[in-house]
Amino acid sequence: MADTKKQPVKKTVVPAKKAKAKAAASQDEQVVEKTPRQRATGLRLLAVLFWLIAIAGEVFVIALFNGTLYLPEIRDYENAFLIGGIVFILIFVVIGSQLWKKANRIDPISKKNKLKFYLWNQMGLIVAVIAFFPLVLFLLRNKELDKKTKQLLTVVAVIAFLIAGAFSIDYNPVSAEDLEQAKEDSYVLSDGTCYWTRWGRKYHFDLECYTLSRSAVIYEGTIEEAFEANRTSPCSVCAVVEEGEESEEEEISEE
Repeated sequence: MADTKKQPVKKTVVPAKKAKAKAAASQDEQVVEKTPRQRATGLRLLAVLFWLIAIAGEVFVIALFNGTLYLPEIRDYENAFLIGGIVFILIFVVIGSQLWKKANRIDPISKKNKLKFYLWNQMGLIVAVIAFFPLVLFLLRNKELDKKTKQLLTVVAVIAFLIAGAFSIDYNPVSAEDLEQAKEDSYVLSDGTCYWTRWGRKYHFDLECYTLSRSAVIYEGTIEEAFEANRTSPCSVCAVVEEGEESEEEEISEE
């Protein structure tokens, strides 16, 4: 009988983008790489800008609804403009939330203060509520719109609100303690290098880990780069430090 056992695919190891940048920086002393906090701060400022634009869009839509903003030239296309405005708000809220979540993976905050940790990581959801709840409430209480138009716009606004909320929630927030522990583990189980795949959600410390055997393309980088790529969960096979291994590492460092 022919051997039908699947053979591991040939792996192609691709350095993470930042790893390439570091290699270039080592060859050119004039290249100054930003610290994780500086990069995260830039992303957070950009996220806030997108959120402010979204809230400005909300003000515009409500002003158009209640007649505060009078644009007779778009009267025949008013509903299309209103729906377009709701979609505009949705896009900017979601983009801002994705930037905020990426910044939090690059420079996570401590989880010692649980309330602050929760609010900080769910800022995108908070903004989604601010950007859509007043609009939905206004539509529900508006008595000037005809019933059909009111129902249509309310449904569109509610769906946009739900989509914005779903994409803005950080379902798996990481803390500064999580990142620090992952760094320590990386030096216990490897030389500080870790690996991840295009679709997998975990990071690995062993390139030969059998869970990677069917992955043709594997990304290589630091644990910080893995977190930035949203690979924040350790592989249960090759990236979990056993108590014995940790104790042995501590004894070696003491010597």
